[in-house]
Amino acid sequence: MLSTEVASRESHGGEGRIKAARFRARKTLEEFDFTFQRSVRRQVVEHLGQLDFLHAKDNVVLLGPPGTGKTHLAIAIGIRACLAGQRVAFATATEWVARLGDAKRQGNLEAELRRLGFIPLLVVDEVGYIPFDPEAANLMFSLVSSRYERASMIVTSNKPFSAWGEIFGDDVVAAAMIDRLVHHAEILALKGDSYRLRDKDLGAPPGPRD
Repeated sequence: MLSTEVASRESHGGEGRIKAARFRARKTLEEFDFTFQRSVRRQVVEHLGQLDFLHAKDNVVLLGPPGTGKTHLAIAIGIRACLAGQRVAFATATEWVARLGDAKRQGNLEAELRRLGFIPLLVVDEVGYIPFDPEAANLMFSLVSSRYERASMIVTSNKPFSAWGEIFGDDVVAAAMIDRLVHHAEILALKGDSYRLRDKDLGAPPGPRD
């Protein structure tokens, strides 16, 4: 009876952490389509799902074109962490920069970075979709630097590392950020076509309108 009550409480706690993380969707590792996305090995993903990287305060970086499963994997691993009792926070790179920018304008940047440091896993989605101005680049660097060897991040990007200087408008800042991000990291490069467009014939002429 007691074990059932504990399991029930842990399940409810996990759901609360999932809600607090503000994931954009509910995804699981079990529903990831490895038959479509063949560039990533199932064993590697399943190992990440065991959360050893989180306990080691390492990072996970998912690189690849849009629609290849980066965000799905990031959310699914984040949800695993929530269910395992860990706090997680999810946002796009643009949203993180806006949040840190607000804190800086209020004179609370260091306090906000310290507060985020108590969250074991931050997910930074969609690095590279929108270029950053110098202030945004420095804010993102501050976030990465503050968590270096202290807490984990999962970062997704549609751009290879070689293009990050262009994203952040500063090769030096980009190089320093990459250095801290990948020093202790599992890097997955996803390839192929968009899963979202798998059933679409983009070369076909549009059909008649109703």
